[in-house]
Amino acid sequence: MASTIFFLLLLLSLLLIPSSGDLQHQEEGFISVVISDKGLDFAKDFLIEKAIASIVVSQLPQIEKSVQVPLVGKAKVVLSDITIQGATANMSFNWRYSCSSWLIPIGISDSGTATVEVEDMQVGLTVNLRNQEGTLKLILLDYGCDVGDLSIKLNGGAAWLYQVLVDAFEGNIASAVEEVISKKIKEGIATLDNLLQSLPKTISLDKTAVLNVTFVDNLVLSNSSIEIQINGLFSGTNEVLVPQVYHRGLDISDSSGGLPKMIKVSLHEDVFKSASLVYFTADNLQWIVDELPDQALLNTAEWRFLIPQLYKQYPNDDISLNISASSPPVIDVTNKDMDATLFIDITIYVLEAGEVIPIACISVDISASCAVDIVGNNLTGWLKLRKFSTYLKWSKIGKLHMHVIQSVTSTVLKTVLIPYLNSQLKRGFPLPIVNGFALENARVLYAQPWIAVCSDVSFLGEYHLRQLPTYVS
Repeated sequence: MASTIFFLLLLLSLLLIPSSGDLQHQEEGFISVVISDKGLDFAKDFLIEKAIASIVVSQLPQIEKSVQVPLVGKAKVVLSDITIQGATANMSFNWRYSCSSWLIPIGISDSGTATVEVEDMQVGLTVNLRNQEGTLKLILLDYGCDVGDLSIKLNGGAAWLYQVLVDAFEGNIASAVEEVISKKIKEGIATLDNLLQSLPKTISLDKTAVLNVTFVDNLVLSNSSIEIQINGLFSGTNEVLVPQVYHRGLDISDSSGGLPKMIKVSLHEDVFKSASLVYFTADNLQWIVDELPDQALLNTAEWRFLIPQLYKQYPNDDISLNISASSPPVIDVTNKDMDATLFIDITIYVLEAGEVIPIACISVDISASCAVDIVGNNLTGWLKLRKFSTYLKWSKIGKLHMHVIQSVTSTVLKTVLIPYLNSQLKRGFPLPIVNGFALENARVLYAQPWIAVCSDVSFLGEYHLRQLPTYVS
């Protein structure tokens, strides 16, 4: 049977997203991918069926030989169209012969087909897999193929021909198979290495943020798993990918809740904090509210009891609200969920005679819990409001009654801000799984400051080793 290492290397190229980029030894990985024994077994089963078959299908060169056959004479036998049919290296070929002797002055010839079953074949290779400037570099050190017993089934021809094929050609056929499969192994490793080198170094979430998926450090091998570290931090779409100032902190436990899952993807809370910083820096954490299901709420007449001085100074004027983050949201992973703290400014504007007039700004500190879920290959979530507090940041219409404003703010949060944020979080962001494969029966686990997704993996459809995955933002 083929080497388990060979299947392992193919698994890495199919399931993970390696990429090229600048690697610095002090850089830490904030996404960890662990492939268990169960995942490796899945890879072997899948690749035996899919990958190896595509590598070894080949046409062998024509073989011919002259042999001396008792009572028949010298026979020239030619084997042509020798085709390896699949992963087992079983073959089919055409044969023909011609011969003559002093007993048979007139030459005779015949032709037909045959099949060969390879009853014992060993494929082995030694490779080196290392992290090279943020990507996996695959180097073939040694390789080979050894064919044992062959079973030849002749279609047509005389009985003597069968023995000639076995005695004279068995070694030639075996050598040809060994040479071709060894060549295909070398070509296959080169193809995999090119694939690893060609995959993108970022995953685009949208027009604002990209996820850095360059490798950091080296692979960690154990008796039951392989662990790979990925940078995992978000950057702006136009930023150069350089290590950001984050410290990973505690290592995550290898526990996956006792579940025999194939793969575990662990994300440090700094992954989410980096996304928070990117969106805040890009001024994407602000929303203009000038439309509501009940549009009358955006008129000073509806606010006459809440802010009398606003209605008195601007009677029956439309208003709009500018809701913006005053600093990046703070996201922390606990042992049971995720905590989010948001610092929001709500600025009230009056629309009078075509002029937009800022009136007052109310600051709101929000505490929320974040539930996490897996939808397809995306990590998604939604916020649930826990508590909030308000205070007046500035006002052009005098002091406001903040205990009254508190109730209005509650309505704005529950009907506008939180639903909007949840609509964004529902989109999620992609986990490092290549197109063509899907997470199955995934479970989310928390281990401060990490959140882990333990899951099996299923194959969705055709995948070709020469086909590069694509990502849609």
